Amino acid sequence: MSAASLSTGAIMAFSLLLLACSLMTAASAGNLDQNLQITWGDGRAKIIENGQLLTLSLDKASGSGFQSKNEYLFGKIDMQLKLVPGNSAGTVTAYYLSSQGPTHDEIDFEFLGNLSGDPYTLHTNVFAQGKGNKEMQFHLWFDPTKDFHTYSILWNPRHIIFMVDGMPIRDFKNMESKGVAFPKNQPMRIYSSLWNADDWATQGGRIKTDWAKAPFTASYRNFNADACVWSSGASNCPSKKAGTASASSDWWNQELDSTSQGRMRWVQRNYMIYNYCTDLKRFPQGLPPECSIA
Repeated sequence: MSAASLSTGAIMAFSLLLLACSLMTAASAGNLDQNLQITWGDGRAKIIENGQLLTLSLDKASGSGFQSKNEYLFGKIDMQLKLVPGNSAGTVTAYYLSSQGPTHDEIDFEFLGNLSGDPYTLHTNVFAQGKGNKEMQFHLWFDPTKDFHTYSILWNPRHIIFMVDGMPIRDFKNMESKGVAFPKNQPMRIYSSLWNADDWATQGGRIKTDWAKAPFTASYRNFNADACVWSSGASNCPSKKAGTASASSDWWNQELDSTSQGRMRWVQRNYMIYNYCTDLKRFPQGLPPECSIA
């Protein structure tokens, strides 16, 4: 490795550390009971520590899950997660926004379990009007089972930006002018679940869940939604739409500046393991139109 590339790598690693520290400090420690509700799992999901911690568990009989009490139409959503440790092969921890119905919209983080010592796979996807097939997958630059890390979705009328500890990893742009559907009309709830998917999750389903290691547990804290709450057929975000939001929370107009674009390219160059826009075998008739748009 050249001195120049070593220097670049060291600078990027230092930037990652600073971003992680700032996110940890800035994250709201709101009471999870106020914002989230457990929806299934027969007691396997718990909100504990006076509403400051939520845990989901999976055993051979069932997984578990929760959802947000509110629906949102645009916003910046942050959640700190600590994933299932050890041999989590076959398990999936899903954390996503979704509307309902056959033409639903959806914005996905999914964490695919691993054999001990192997990296988790972070799977991202975007659905618009019931159609997805826009997967990008990453490995992470840290062990997501050792501590909490912040996973964020910034969703405004022009961008869906996926972030990890404040580092952008993916920017799905509104390209409706090119015939590409974009989620913008359907309010979505936040959902999360821990479930068994050993038919596909780890090495394409070759590695099965080891139930001797159950129960598997993922932990959540510091949920924050700076978002437009949807209620009675209307949004509560007139100030955002008018462009009068404060600079500190102006996610409505936010996009990646040149520095952030550079950080995203660094992540994608070093940690992205799958990009649907380069999968020519999957799209023999031609890649989706957004793949050729800068």
